[in-house]
Amino acid sequence: MAMYDFSGWATRNDLQCADGRIIRKDAFKQQNGETVSLVWNHQHNSQDNVLGHALLENRDEGVYAYCTFNDTESGQTAKKLVQHGDVVSLSIWANQLQQNGRDVVHGIIGELSLVLAGANPGAFIDTVMAHGADADPNQIEELTVSYYENIMLYHSDEANEKEKKGETGMNEDEEKSKQLKNDKEKTIGDVINSLTKEQKKLVYALVGEALEEIENTDDNEDEEDDDSKGGKTIMKHNVFDQDSVRENIFLSHADQEGIISLAKQNSVGTLRTALKIYAENNKNILAHSNMEGMDLSNSLDALFPDFRDVHPGAPERIIRDQGWVSAVMSKAYKTPFSRIRTRQLDARDEKLRARGFKKGKKKADRGSMKLYNRTTDPQTVFVKDKLNRDDIVDIVDFDVAAYIYQDMREKLNEEIAIAVMVGDGRESGEDEKIDETHIRPIWQDDDYFTIHVDVNIKEAKKELQGTSTEVNFSENYIYAEAIIRAALYAREEYKGSGTPDFYCTPHLVNVMLLARDLNGRRIYDTVEDLAKALNVGNIYAVEQFEGLERDEGVSNKKTLLGLFVNMADYTIGCTKGGEITRFNQFDIDFNQEKYLLETRLSGALTRYHSAIALEMPLGE
Repeated sequence: MAMYDFSGWATRNDLQCADGRIIRKDAFKQQNGETVSLVWNHQHNSQDNVLGHALLENRDEGVYAYCTFNDTESGQTAKKLVQHGDVVSLSIWANQLQQNGRDVVHGIIGELSLVLAGANPGAFIDTVMAHGADADPNQIEELTVSYYENIMLYHSDEANEKEKKGETGMNEDEEKSKQLKNDKEKTIGDVINSLTKEQKKLVYALVGEALEEIENTDDNEDEEDDDSKGGKTIMKHNVFDQDSVRENIFLSHADQEGIISLAKQNSVGTLRTALKIYAENNKNILAHSNMEGMDLSNSLDALFPDFRDVHPGAPERIIRDQGWVSAVMSKAYKTPFSRIRTRQLDARDEKLRARGFKKGKKKADRGSMKLYNRTTDPQTVFVKDKLNRDDIVDIVDFDVAAYIYQDMREKLNEEIAIAVMVGDGRESGEDEKIDETHIRPIWQDDDYFTIHVDVNIKEAKKELQGTSTEVNFSENYIYAEAIIRAALYAREEYKGSGTPDFYCTPHLVNVMLLARDLNGRRIYDTVEDLAKALNVGNIYAVEQFEGLERDEGVSNKKTLLGLFVNMADYTIGCTKGGEITRFNQFDIDFNQEKYLLETRLSGALTRYHSAIALEMPLGE
């Protein structure tokens, strides 16, 4: 196989798509070895949306794709997104579909797309070539990955499909009418005479029964169809379909008592279940009763309809916002070394200044610089889970293993991001704690690396308009100005690289957006306006920051409001073999499939005053 940038499943067999279709084995077999375009999000309106190409390989499980990016700006941008794990789902564009019911048995794949979010389990990127000839040495290779896929079939025009199938466009009645016109017209007598004696007797009997029903209907035409008023309910049916109607079907009093008695038992639980059990246990009795020939299963479905999923397939997961997690994981600087060392010399001492020479005087040494040295070694972080094989086999409407794996992957990324920003929150000494000496949290880092700044509302009020600030400004405006004032003043000491981002609580963002002037007009219309006021690149709302407190001593607790940091100044170290890896093992004794996601890494800020922690003392 030639070099490629990544590979993964374009489609997977026997999984239900979002539109209800199911792709069956070898549906795209004829395209084995073919190359199709690799496109961004099925957009065909610009050549910039073509990212590269994909080589298709038909397998027993589905269609596998080996993908290569073009050496264009859009192609290389997409390549970085895939390498960082920002885009993980695949989607096919297919037409000329041939179906057997909802099963897709043939089609033509027109293109393969990278998409942001998957719809059904099955298609995903599982291999990224992160250490090829053109790879970035700072990127950490993920040997095995798995995500939700996005199987979407874009179908060709129905009219074209009909032409290919040779359909005339007429419905069945129109075709029959056309056929009758071509035949010699026959009278009713001709048709009756063509029947056998037995057929004629049957026709006469059915017609007589129909006439009798019409007469009964006419006799009761003026009667109310309401049992409460003594009327009769007339049930009309096709006289030629005698088997479809069985009137006066009922259960005897003894049968009713038996079913109700079953339903009252705790082990049975429902009337539906009791009916089924009674029918199974009394087959011989019911076979000779007035229920003979009755389809009990259909009757039960009519009486007790099953619940239907509003959204078929995998259950919707309720999760915390993951947008900021992706930003932290993708923007952090990555090194292929898991043991990180930071060495810095402080050359700001006034004694280190250059001096003028006076003839006859001895030249003095300039003095010594302070050396700061810090080392950080790695720790293993993992997520473990298991599934009973019975559940894996019984759940057929979605891939439960892929569903559980995606959740495990998101939880692992979220836990690492939380540990990087604020610490994992577990008490010191707990066995499962991510130690702050291995992954150093930005919020709780030493003042040498993180500037800790208190927000002072009272000072902000004085600076705005003396002691009558509340008369002219809303509380939200005062609060917002206090935040901006503290942040901008702290930026005077900031020594980090580039423009930092602001990670804060959602409540803080809303308070600042709701700041109004005396006339009720909002000061900041959008989050972008607020970012400009704070002089940051982006603002990320982090609900995991809500309610976090830091203790600096007795009666000196502070609540976290937000962190200013450029994640390029935070280094995550991981050696080859310690990257995020997936393991699975089958336990024969317990008939369980066990899964493990594991990584071994370290993390720390590596630049002096490269982060700002905005806090508010309790009671402020």
